[in-house]
Amino acid sequence: MDQSKSGEELFIKVVNALDELRPFLNEDGGDLEIVDITSDKVLKIQFVGACSNCSMNNMTFKNGVEDAIKRLVPEITRVEPVNFTLN
Repeated sequence: MDQSKSGEELFIKVVNALDELRPFLNEDGGDLEIVDITSDKVLKIQFVGACSNCSMNNMTFKNGVEDAIKRLVPEITRVEPVNFTLN
């Protein structure tokens, strides 16, 4: 299988998954951005807007974003935030 084609398809799946989450984040003035999808299928994302410095971003990440992405895009092996540390 063409590696660039599979990488593009994975990227599109992740974008579609994030699009399902965005309305909830947008309500509070925040959003998510893809930083990278590594060759071992680790998704690196960052919260932007109000979500970037929200005290609830750990809970939002663990209970919403990470679970939804893994459910909607099972090829992703891990989801890592880049602009905050998980507790």
